[in-house]
Amino acid sequence: MSKKEEIFNFSATSEACIKCGKCIPVCTIHDINSDEVTSPRGFIELLGQYQKGNLTLDKEAKNIFESCFLCTNCVDVCPNSLPTDMVIEEVRADIADKYGIAWFKKGFFFLLRNRKIMDLVMKFGFMFKTCAFSMDEKGRGLKARFSLPLMKKGRLIPSLMKKSFLNSYPEHIPVPQGDQPSKPKKVAIFIGCLGNYNYEGIGKSLVEILQALNIEIFIPKAQLCCGAPAYFTGDFGTVEYMTRKNIDYFESFFDEIDAMLIPEATCSAMIKHDWEIFFKNRNLPELEKRAKKLSEKIHMATEWLHKETHLADLLEEKGKKFDEIITYHDPCHARKVQGIWKEPRELLSKNYALTEMSDPNKCCGFGGVTMQTEKFHLAQAAGAPKAAMIEQSGAQIVSAECSACRVQISESLNHAGVDTIFQNPLELIAKALK
Repeated sequence: MSKKEEIFNFSATSEACIKCGKCIPVCTIHDINSDEVTSPRGFIELLGQYQKGNLTLDKEAKNIFESCFLCTNCVDVCPNSLPTDMVIEEVRADIADKYGIAWFKKGFFFLLRNRKIMDLVMKFGFMFKTCAFSMDEKGRGLKARFSLPLMKKGRLIPSLMKKSFLNSYPEHIPVPQGDQPSKPKKVAIFIGCLGNYNYEGIGKSLVEILQALNIEIFIPKAQLCCGAPAYFTGDFGTVEYMTRKNIDYFESFFDEIDAMLIPEATCSAMIKHDWEIFFKNRNLPELEKRAKKLSEKIHMATEWLHKETHLADLLEEKGKKFDEIITYHDPCHARKVQGIWKEPRELLSKNYALTEMSDPNKCCGFGGVTMQTEKFHLAQAAGAPKAAMIEQSGAQIVSAECSACRVQISESLNHAGVDTIFQNPLELIAKALK
């Protein structure tokens, strides 16, 4: 048995599957492509055969394994808690080794590894957007005016900020003199790439909320991407590079902070959960141990704000009641991976009327870089039911603490002609505090 097989045994996962079929009704890809091979038990059976040498990793197998949305619905309902998402992530590394990674993904991952170059590219993109894009009539993002590579004309994409979040604020934001408690809490902010370059209101709102709570803020300027886009694509070299850099950097200040807040479900799950798993599967125990230690202070923003501060009381004291009705979407990496779903709702309910859509836990269909490019037709098909649910809820605003969901849901709403707009819960909370 090879070192790869010793570290991660596809056959053992396949043999542990009892073929009960509980995963089938909740599977995002099977819901839109009802073929046994594109189902959780189909995926892991094929992986077992691949490791035994009975299945060639040809282009048909590549297409099958790249069709999983990694939504973790199957893991959530599996009686044996089989890590179907994890085995798919592992085989995608084999796919990348055999077939390489598309040029545009390589370019994107290169930018994620090099923050300064990314800053320059995004500045150019901000200037270029007036030529290539127009603002969506509902202010949700940008519409492509003509067909760009792997982008349909009229497709909605995230807006672009003139200046990134990390370049807009000082590294240290102290509590104002006079308002300072005897021992103020101090938190760091990990902003995430979309919050850094596209959705300005997320970081701005988190800073405003922390200031209202008299909490000292540290904004680590040298933070890199969490690695999730590369991880879900199979570019494990990029994942290891960025996670090592981030771990070294975080350890230099983690003893001085109470928590690191992340206003993104995917980034939070990647750092708090997947870093440790990634190093365990690479047989790197020292890095696994370091990642686990850091995870103790990693929190999704609303979870920590609800549990560790008096924000809920402060919102209640404000007494503001807004007319907009909100429906909340549960990001896969929040509810299923981290068990976070009550906290944002409880904070929002202090000032807004909440109405539940028919299935808030249903995956929106973002699915990662490959799903948003080469397999965008699958993302569109998975997004349509979510857009219909949101419309049927009658809400004017849909909220979720995940910018990946924001990209996908905004596009799905745009495609379906639904008027509902998307806002991060932090944006809505900051509005209530003003």
